[in-house]
Amino acid sequence: MRLVVVGNGMAGSRLVSEVRTRDPHMKITVFGAETRHPYNRVLLSNVLAGSSRPEQVRLLDPAWYASHHVEAAFGDAVAHLDRDTRHVVTESGRREPYDLLVLATGSDAIVPPIPGVERAVPFRTLDDCERIIEAATSARKAVVIGGGLLGIEAARGLAGRGLPVTLLHLAGHLMERQLDVEAGEVLGETLNGLGVEIRTGVSASGVEENGVRLDAGELVEADLVVLACGVRPVTGLAAEAGLEVRRGVVVDDELRTDDPSIFAIGECAEHDGTVYGLVAPAWEQAAVAADVITGGKALYRGSRLVTRLKAKSVELAAMGETQLGEEHAEVVRFSHRARGTYRKLVIQDGRLVGAILLGESDAVGTLTQLFDRGGPVPGDRAGLLFPGLASAPVADSPTLMPDAAKVCQCNNVTKGQIRACWEAGARDVAAVASATRATTGCGTCRDAVEGIVGWLCEQEGVSV
Repeated sequence: MRLVVVGNGMAGSRLVSEVRTRDPHMKITVFGAETRHPYNRVLLSNVLAGSSRPEQVRLLDPAWYASHHVEAAFGDAVAHLDRDTRHVVTESGRREPYDLLVLATGSDAIVPPIPGVERAVPFRTLDDCERIIEAATSARKAVVIGGGLLGIEAARGLAGRGLPVTLLHLAGHLMERQLDVEAGEVLGETLNGLGVEIRTGVSASGVEENGVRLDAGELVEADLVVLACGVRPVTGLAAEAGLEVRRGVVVDDELRTDDPSIFAIGECAEHDGTVYGLVAPAWEQAAVAADVITGGKALYRGSRLVTRLKAKSVELAAMGETQLGEEHAEVVRFSHRARGTYRKLVIQDGRLVGAILLGESDAVGTLTQLFDRGGPVPGDRAGLLFPGLASAPVADSPTLMPDAAKVCQCNNVTKGQIRACWEAGARDVAAVASATRATTGCGTCRDAVEGIVGWLCEQEGVSV
């Protein structure tokens, strides 16, 4: 069996490692458009902020491919799919046969068609990140275009380097897909206090030598302009090959396209009308596809999304249907704008269908578990928002957290799995990460994993 994987980013590299774990003998060839080994794109904001080095966000060690008998071609993008002969053709002219093919081509940054946009730098790849860092060393002021997740992380990272930053956003409030109006406004006020000037409801008409020109004619001065205007699934190969493409490459519950020998996963795939732009669904899809490819039976039924903002001094988690109001659901809300705190629960039929937690909160773990499982919501709503005020301890404590509780959302790692690998000899976070992959996605579960490991060591009197 010859497996070819097109794309070696977060989805493609995970698929390759999942397949190799299940089948040590299958012939695997992976093609990556970038010359670099795969890296964690989610953690690029840490690189931009200076809290991580580029080598610290690598997903697979360069020696992994040879030791696991995987052929990897970096910097040689696939240019054509020949479905009749079952070959892929690369830009260098190489023809590689396949029995099964996986498309993991990801997304490209959206570049607005405005004059002078070539003066700006997209924030998408590690190369982009390094260009931004280099430009920031001599820049006097920066502008970031786009107030979604990436734009906010880029703006906060640059502000953390001491650079005055203005964030421009077309919508009326930040992260409008994940947050309601008040949460977006509170987030903007928090960022403003951290050195990021927020301008919402504005549109850029051009990038000039001295800054960004707005539609209204105003020039926002800057000598570094960063684009974070969203992403678009890379579907050209699939469309040219005659596969069904809508927003993404259409797949069924086995992640197969309408050609049963071709799969698609990650940001380029569209399942049940949804294209997911987060890492956890891509890794869930990789596991299902790997099962099917190696002869197992597995089905992908969609993912429940939890969005975490990774910006220093800004704590934000959003999940599910956050925009619903009182006319459609039970809404429990608390806001303290002076402290940058906003908390919201959206409940339907006694179950949590959405939540926003902005500002430091010890409720994130409990609410994420409730949302992920779809279990009934306790009657004490205030106790959910403010666990410290509840009469009984909450499940965030390692002592009371059930073994089935999911600790790492990106990799579906439970407390029970962490306990099991600890009992097998993993005595620190690095060892747990190696055994379970916990903390290797967005990284926001690291404190929880440290807490569980520390608690286990304390219970057994083990020194680390």
